[in-house]
Amino acid sequence: MGKNTVFQTGSPVQTVDMWKTKRKQKKILVDLSELSNTYCGLKQVAFAYGNYFRENYKRKEADYSLTLLMPRKMFGMFGREVRYISSSSWLMKHCRYLFPAFDVWHATHQLSRFKPAYSWTKFILTIHDLNYLYETTGEQRARKHRRLQRKVRRADEIVCISEFTKQETQKNLIMDGKTCKVVYNGVESLVGKPAVKHGREIKKPFFFTIGTIMKKKNFHVLLDMMKLMPDKHLYIAGDSSPEEYGGMIEKRIETEEIRNVSLLGVVSEEEKVWLYANCEAFLFPSLFEGFGLPVIEAMQFGKPVFSSRETSLEEIGGNFAFFWNNFHPQEMKQLLDENLEKFYRDKDLIRKQKEYAHSFSYGKHFEEYMKLYAAP
Repeated sequence: MGKNTVFQTGSPVQTVDMWKTKRKQKKILVDLSELSNTYCGLKQVAFAYGNYFRENYKRKEADYSLTLLMPRKMFGMFGREVRYISSSSWLMKHCRYLFPAFDVWHATHQLSRFKPAYSWTKFILTIHDLNYLYETTGEQRARKHRRLQRKVRRADEIVCISEFTKQETQKNLIMDGKTCKVVYNGVESLVGKPAVKHGREIKKPFFFTIGTIMKKKNFHVLLDMMKLMPDKHLYIAGDSSPEEYGGMIEKRIETEEIRNVSLLGVVSEEEKVWLYANCEAFLFPSLFEGFGLPVIEAMQFGKPVFSSRETSLEEIGGNFAFFWNNFHPQEMKQLLDENLEKFYRDKDLIRKQKEYAHSFSYGKHFEEYMKLYAAP
């Protein structure tokens, strides 16, 4: 059987040339394989894509056919209008040229191990960050860099999720004359969604932060600050198992008897909404972010955001976040002391902040991607 053979559900075997001649709708594949990962920002993005398509894609009305590449165990969760292909299938791993052909293939993040088999398939690559340049060394770093460089060479369109990521991409990768387009992440609106109080007792007033508990999130700098604020409580939500860093945070809380900091572990979507809605402030000292999704989520609820200035965070926080100049606990506390009450007194600022947060809509996000999908 020739290498140009493809299989399509419900139709006889056809050659690529016959398929290209007969098709009526543009066939688009969107890679949501990151749904298989544990709680992280990329998984949130993949869920948001799926939810958007479930609510907005109607097969009979659309001028394109949509297929989602995702774990088989999750088939059907985004409705029956879309088609599904398993990201764990034997064909995907060992025989890509027997895989159905597509006009457009959108890799929604740069870490995916999947790519189109055919050179004529338009390949759209979304780059979220180049964190591996700072988090790894030696052969591991070189291997990750080579892998991303191959994807950039193959890509027909390169999209970055922030101006910061665009600058990083252009500085560190060989672009061969290709340009990067910036399309900010869409941020799903959480306001008005079901909210459930966490099972453990939550002490008020409290601060909140969320993210996988790893070194780049820099959560440990909050511990010394919280020692200076005994009348407040900090809740940290996120998986603490990926690195020894989570264990270090737990040990410090215990041995230093920091009684006003609690690790909640992975929280449900409903619990996350409740925590955003009821916290007094959102704290985000992260060192590496391609975008910084939680910053915008917190702003949706009209909460003051205190953040590092690192990587993309000053760009995304804009005029509506308060930024630490360093991580000295006394100075971090001072920024909160000077701005917390002032923020809540300024109703106009809160209104503008919410408007700003809601400007990162998936409607606007997909308007930009639909232009890329439709372009020849």
